[in-house]
Amino acid sequence: MLSSDDLKRLLASTDLSRSTAVLLLLAFDDCAIKRVSELKILARSHGLRRIEKWNVSQVLKDLGDKAIRLEKGWEITPQGLKELSETGLLTQSPLVVANSSLRTHLVNISQPNTHDFVNEAIAALEHGLIRSAIVLSWVGAASTLYDFVIAKKLTEFNAEALHRDKKWRPAKNQDDLCKMKEFNFLEILEAISVIGKNCKKELQDCLSRRNSCGHPNSLAIGEHVVAAHIEILIQNVYMKF
Repeated sequence: MLSSDDLKRLLASTDLSRSTAVLLLLAFDDCAIKRVSELKILARSHGLRRIEKWNVSQVLKDLGDKAIRLEKGWEITPQGLKELSETGLLTQSPLVVANSSLRTHLVNISQPNTHDFVNEAIAALEHGLIRSAIVLSWVGAASTLYDFVIAKKLTEFNAEALHRDKKWRPAKNQDDLCKMKEFNFLEILEAISVIGKNCKKELQDCLSRRNSCGHPNSLAIGEHVVAAHIEILIQNVYMKF
């Protein structure tokens, strides 16, 4: 998204604000998380020596929702990428935006298994493995829904599942829920009012896309399709559950 030469050229501008300069540094290297010390080293190596006189920590705090502080450092958010794009300093890749959005929600996922699935989806995006990103982002979303059912709706879910299938053995954990086909799982979630009809349809479309990407076939997938797939999962699963 930003080559080393691009970064040197942009940072050389004399009218560049401190906040914009720091956003550009955060956007470099596919929006990788960076500590304050790493930002300073990156800036100096690309000609921005006056950063030594700045209070970089304060600049980062003043960015508001354009950057987020994580355990390993600071990361630019979709809002930060949008600002750089609107000023004409950056051409946004759909995959980079999707990656940044997933990272933003990763910090709120406490269940270890679900956290690992989403983290692997992020890694897939960073390496351009778009089929893997589709599969893993779906697995993370399904795991999120399983966690919600187990914590909040297990009795209702089992009752509805038994009503539909007399052979259903009441689920107690994620492994039990995984015994049901995911298409049917979503049908039950609608029936017990966890999700609505339109949401179910969108998620079933995501499931179908996951299935297509998880098996050998001639289907071609582009960046915008991946970004749309992940956006649906973020807005309808990760943000809600």
